[in-house]
Amino acid sequence: MFFKQRASADGTLSYFYGCGGKGFAVAVDVVAGDEPWFLEEARKAAVAISFVIDTHIHADHLSGGRALAERVGAPYCMHESDVGLVHFPIRGLRDGEILETGNVVTQVLHTPGHTLDSLCLLVSDRRRSTDPWFILTGDTLFVGSVGRPDLGGASEEMAAKLYDSLHQKLLALPNDLEIFPGHAAGSVCGAALSGKPSSTIGFEKRWDPYLSMDRETFVRALTADLPEKPAEMARIVATNLGKAA
Repeated sequence: MFFKQRASADGTLSYFYGCGGKGFAVAVDVVAGDEPWFLEEARKAAVAISFVIDTHIHADHLSGGRALAERVGAPYCMHESDVGLVHFPIRGLRDGEILETGNVVTQVLHTPGHTLDSLCLLVSDRRRSTDPWFILTGDTLFVGSVGRPDLGGASEEMAAKLYDSLHQKLLALPNDLEIFPGHAAGSVCGAALSGKPSSTIGFEKRWDPYLSMDRETFVRALTADLPEKPAEMARIVATNLGKAA
């Protein structure tokens, strides 16, 4: 298995991973303008990009996912709730769905809260174990923080959904499971994000202050003193939905 994390200046983290032995790969949360990097990494690893996935409709940066998928002839994937919402064809991913790329297996987890369509991706390498090795947590769980719930409105309702996603799905996973989030320090998609670009479920259970709160306290804390919304958010979202000219 190969695995690469790509960091942007604004704290956005993208991912490229897959099975080198059988020649398949997955690109996740591609930033517009980074498509050539993914194409070059695929060339160097001698792999075909089988799936291009966005973990949600991004509000802070333009996505390059659709453009990359078109260039390589792969399906552009988002949660199934985005089918009909976006103005272009996508492959809708279902909660629990399995994507196979050689010896590397990706399980889709629907984790609404930051947005209604938020996904996490649980990844296993069958050459090592059938147990999951790591999870890409998108904007659901960060290192030292969690995703903000207000970008789509109804912040208290969304914060409650995020609490349920965290406790029912992510915190039920093994403590030694590695987590790789969609953003690190510098991003406006959460508050007080760590600059460290990875962690484990167990470490975050101990030290992420949001994960030890009860539901009511979590909702109250997460909706207080929210950061400023991303600059040009309306234009970015419209473009990522395919609405902009």
